[in-house]
Amino acid sequence: MAEPTPQPDSDTPRISDAEWSVMRSLWRQGETRAGRIIADLTERTDWKPKTIQTLIRRLVQKGLITYEQSGRERLYRAAFSEQECQLQASKNFLERVFGGELAPFLANFAGRGRSLTKADIAELKKLLEESEDDE
Repeated sequence: MAEPTPQPDSDTPRISDAEWSVMRSLWRQGETRAGRIIADLTERTDWKPKTIQTLIRRLVQKGLITYEQSGRERLYRAAFSEQECQLQASKNFLERVFGGELAPFLANFAGRGRSLTKADIAELKKLLEESEDDE
């Protein structure tokens, strides 16, 4: 039986660091079986298969992964795109650490975090200009 798919415009649930690894594996592979996710992550991490199965089960419970029963196996797929999850994680971080204010984040990051390249600055300018056009 397939799990219900969350509405695409709803907020995505928070994802732990370990869960991000599982989601990235699933986004890379597309619809797949747990065994392929486990094989991928055991190559990339020192995790045991049971740990990966637990993470998959947790992501299903959170509604980030859905599945369809295919015989004795389940075919898993991401309920949200990588971009949707990145956007929500960015919003959560910005709210939690900078009170939702983008300017202090950018000032802190650019001033102390690392040097911005000319390409970084050009990309930021482009994004800001596009943002102004949307208003």
